[in-house]
Amino acid sequence: MAASKNSATYDFLVIGSGPGGYVAAIRAAQLGLKVCVIERENLGGICLNWGCIPTKALLRSSEVFHLMHRAKEFGLSAEKIDYNLPAVIKRSRGVAKQMEGGVKHLLKKNKVDVVMGDATLAGKGKVSVKTDKGTDEITAKNIVIATGARARQLPGLEGDGDLVWTYRDALNPPRMPKKLLVIGSGAIGIEFASFYNTLGAETTVVEVLDRVLPVEDAEISAFAKKQFEKQGMTILEKSIVKQLDRAPNKGGGKVTAHIEADGQVNKVDFDTVISAVGIVGNVEDLGLEAAGVTVDRTHIVTDEYCRTGVEGLYAIGDVAGAPWLAHKASHEGVMVAELVAGGHPHPVKPSSIAGCTYCHPQVASVGLTEAAAKEQGYKVKVGKFPFVGNGKAVALGEAEGMVKTVFDDKTGELLGAHMVGAEVTELIQGYVVGRTLETTEEDLMNTVFPHPTLSEMMHESVLAAYGRAIHI
Repeated sequence: MAASKNSATYDFLVIGSGPGGYVAAIRAAQLGLKVCVIERENLGGICLNWGCIPTKALLRSSEVFHLMHRAKEFGLSAEKIDYNLPAVIKRSRGVAKQMEGGVKHLLKKNKVDVVMGDATLAGKGKVSVKTDKGTDEITAKNIVIATGARARQLPGLEGDGDLVWTYRDALNPPRMPKKLLVIGSGAIGIEFASFYNTLGAETTVVEVLDRVLPVEDAEISAFAKKQFEKQGMTILEKSIVKQLDRAPNKGGGKVTAHIEADGQVNKVDFDTVISAVGIVGNVEDLGLEAAGVTVDRTHIVTDEYCRTGVEGLYAIGDVAGAPWLAHKASHEGVMVAELVAGGHPHPVKPSSIAGCTYCHPQVASVGLTEAAAKEQGYKVKVGKFPFVGNGKAVALGEAEGMVKTVFDDKTGELLGAHMVGAEVTELIQGYVVGRTLETTEEDLMNTVFPHPTLSEMMHESVLAAYGRAIHI
């Protein structure tokens, strides 16, 4: 890696090396631009080091642990089943470390300069960087802000690393919770709830809205809730944690949560709380206001091409707003690099970006929910197919789940697809490709899906929307 220089000039400078920043840098380098990345902490950003990747490693461990307990169902024998939490965490951190090394290698391979330090906009085309050796000034024709986001901290619910955890604490826990409260049932909250519940924590999830996984289709949320409750979770919807009374004690303290529902407040004791109540953009100390950049509720305002309105200045990924997904950030990074290099890329369409939640069972979706489609005035055709009707799902011992598709009755356009069950985070991409290619129900019906696969349910769901399903 190139060391920081007292003064350097680049075609393309990226602040932040998460899945938006490092991808933007690599694509710009491929297009022949002179590129620099500034990173203040870890290459790969939060997603790779403290988010997407290490959480999946943890969830894989809990999935294997869960399957070990089901060994008898498969004609197998497993005795004295147990887990070693420090070893589980060590594996997760090792996976993150390996991936960070991979990003470092890719940036070096593509001749991208990397400067470790804190960046601040310092005038048109200029960035000031505080490094461990002092302050450098870097000049660039184009600057991309890819600083990401962090956990939202609500007053009174702030993480303390001991009794109340943020996602970072939950990824590297000081102990195994016995009685756990998870505040928030979005992807982050429900994934941690799923992990710790599987390992034996008595888990309660509190959601302020009227259902868990509130961005998902209502039927998918309801199905997932039933599965979570079957696994022993307590799910409290339309509830809010008003206050946390903390009683630290060496070797194990206590948190008393004041949980309000229907105008009544109940006090419940827990030994651990995970706060997962959303994220805020990392917009502080970047010099945005002085540069004339508009910030709305901690997120940088951009147009569809990620332009901030200030010439030569772009913002991508979580810091630029919803959807807060790594793959959205990466695609925006590629788009901006190609735009700067003189290309004519298509803008990113949020409606064609899949959302995936890696709880047990998995949840995945793309496009409009049934309710949203109706609210937008569509007359819809809806198809559903259950996992229990699929031979591969039954053979895997994963017969709990469903696939749901929503079509425009007038044109046959695939408006949305929603899934819950085993491996749906892999299956959803078929529908994503379909939406990108502007596929109709006829195209999907005429596609031959291999047998036996879980993907056959995608076909059957489309057929079901038009009264043609074979296996239900």
